[in-house]
Amino acid sequence: MGGHASFWEAVVGAVASLRANKLRSFLTLLGIILATTTLIAVMSVIRGMNVYIAQNVSNMGADGFRVRRIVMMQWNPKKYLEMQRRNPELTREEFQFLRTHATLAREYGVEASQNVEVHNGKDHLDGVSLIGGTPNLGVIGNFDAEEGRFLTDTENQHRMAVAFVGKDIKDHLLTGNGDPIGKTITANGVPLKVIGVAKPKGSVFGQSQDNFVIIPAETYFKIWGSRQGMGYDALAIDHQNLAAAEDETRTLLRSYRHLKPQDDDTFSMVTSDSLVNVWDQLTGAIAASAIGIVSVFMVVGGVVIMNIMLAVVTERTHEIGIRKSVGARRSDILSQFLVESAMLAGAGGFIGVLIAFLVAILVRAFTPVPMSVPVLAVVLGVTLSAAVGLFFGIYPASRAAAMDPIEALRVEK
Repeated sequence: MGGHASFWEAVVGAVASLRANKLRSFLTLLGIILATTTLIAVMSVIRGMNVYIAQNVSNMGADGFRVRRIVMMQWNPKKYLEMQRRNPELTREEFQFLRTHATLAREYGVEASQNVEVHNGKDHLDGVSLIGGTPNLGVIGNFDAEEGRFLTDTENQHRMAVAFVGKDIKDHLLTGNGDPIGKTITANGVPLKVIGVAKPKGSVFGQSQDNFVIIPAETYFKIWGSRQGMGYDALAIDHQNLAAAEDETRTLLRSYRHLKPQDDDTFSMVTSDSLVNVWDQLTGAIAASAIGIVSVFMVVGGVVIMNIMLAVVTERTHEIGIRKSVGARRSDILSQFLVESAMLAGAGGFIGVLIAFLVAILVRAFTPVPMSVPVLAVVLGVTLSAAVGLFFGIYPASRAAAMDPIEALRVEK
């Protein structure tokens, strides 16, 4: 009971000391506040971006993968030039071979794309992504219809000039005269009848994902040819077989291209997991840099707290002498100043948490960067700051506890 009473007495005394010296306490805590705010802000950005990347950057879903001529997961100019020279274009014949022989993919689709200018009368929109895709691209790429429908096999086989458009196309070019379904737009001068409008997907880093026009693959190849920019999209039969489906596709393509075992792949494959893994590597580097910055702030804040606590011990020398003369133990004095130091730093951590929350709200409101403050970051920030205060308060507290009561009483208040 005595120990608990002594501890709570130390807490009450620490709170009173902090309240009596508000300005000094705040200035003392600037380093801790900056460190905690930085730590939580960085963790919030990383967590928010991880979720954002997993949900939005890749349209493949958990079971999807893609085959492309070149995919650079990490920018390497020398490797890119080598792949440009080594990797031939993907072909429709290869696609038919894959679709015929693959057993672990429930969907195989083909797509090709280019940027075009889209018109509807006098209105136009630049930089639109025109995609020629097979009808199962709706399933593979998660294109859901908000109005109308997606492409059909009949429209693909008969090379019909129909289009499934993104929300940006509707908002900029099809807002007048009611229902957009059945209206005609032109892509680089080619008339296309709108049969569906996609549900909006939003934007990634401020780049809209709804600025597209999808037409049947055979229509695209008929008008613009099929020698460049083609890619294959696939869905594994389930997530457990995703790696096996990738390996099967890789083996089939290598066989079709007569590559020897020692030869490198002359194509690239990418999955949602690989994109997320690359992002995780990047955020890991960011987190490591942030830890270095936070460590500097914490050490600076801890040194400041130690110096202030030494000043506090000097100011309260007479008080320490009185407490010891009436029976206060060495441990009581030690705990008093340790608790005050920890609470001082912990208060800085709490202020840092509040500032980090405010920063997260402002960033979400005024930028496309998502932020999600994790509970772990809050707990870690406050705990770490309190631990820093505790560590750097040991020396001042030890000096206070080691004072001779008679010598301390001789010091004037």
